[in-house]
Amino acid sequence: MLIGENKMNAQKIAGILLIVAGALALAYGGFSYPKETHTADVGPLHLSIDEKERVNVPVWAGLGAILVGGLLLVVTRKS
Repeated sequence: MLIGENKMNAQKIAGILLIVAGALALAYGGFSYPKETHTADVGPLHLSIDEKERVNVPVWAGLGAILVGGLLLVVTRKS
């Protein structure tokens, strides 16, 4: 009985996380992260250049995550 309950809780958590991730993807359209591109070591001096890389998340991916998350929640409730 506990295994079935844990599976249901995991499915519900996965559904909620997918809905939140999809909503964030739609709200922000992507995310950026720093990427180290050039480095130079001159004696004790260390120089580096970081550039921001941007990853765009397509609208269809955000909507798909919300849809799949909602389906997971609905299937969890019906079981």
